[in-house]
Amino acid sequence: MAKASKDSVHERARSGQTELRDTMLEATLPHVAFDGWTETALQAGEADANLGEGAAYRAFPDGMADMAAHASDYFDRKMLGALEKQDLANMKIRERVTAGVRARIEACAPYKEAHRRLLAYLALPTHKALAARLAWETCNRIWYAAGDDATDFNYYTKRGLLFPVYTTTALYWHADNSEGSVDTWGYLDRRISDVLKIPGYQARFKKSLGRLPNPFRILKRTA
Repeated sequence: MAKASKDSVHERARSGQTELRDTMLEATLPHVAFDGWTETALQAGEADANLGEGAAYRAFPDGMADMAAHASDYFDRKMLGALEKQDLANMKIRERVTAGVRARIEACAPYKEAHRRLLAYLALPTHKALAARLAWETCNRIWYAAGDDATDFNYYTKRGLLFPVYTTTALYWHADNSEGSVDTWGYLDRRISDVLKIPGYQARFKKSLGRLPNPFRILKRTA
């Protein structure tokens, strides 16, 4: 009973910290569009959030890199929420993965310029390891949402192949001025098709499809 109570306290603490970080992020992103991924933007966000002095530090004690990591997680959670509303169970595996990449990009749409600034920040040499980790985690969540929970070599193969698809599609989207980003979605379809043309991969794709569990159960696990 005591352990359950302690776990509940820890869960509430984590939930409260996530809420604080989300609030600070949402208040800061409009400023990032003008000031970049900087302390200036974060301090302006703190003032707008009206959470009291020191809220920025409480939310992101490690500064802008901390906020960058949380921003990626924030957009991932928005993606998973959007995917929960789709009929993934009746989609082919290719369609699920495509839907995941699209949902992740669309999650950034309300903050497109701030997201572009985030990518520029992550492209700095000192942040490349962080950028790779965050993009890998996004690809991992997309695959889990698609119903894949592989733990063998296929785990790395699938995520490794999706990694450049996701990252290049995100970059393409930022240069895309087409109505409804139709050019981006066409580019995404072509990149997914290219992956499936890799010798032997399409066969492994089809073989693994029959072993995929219900995607909604896994969505809950990664949310």
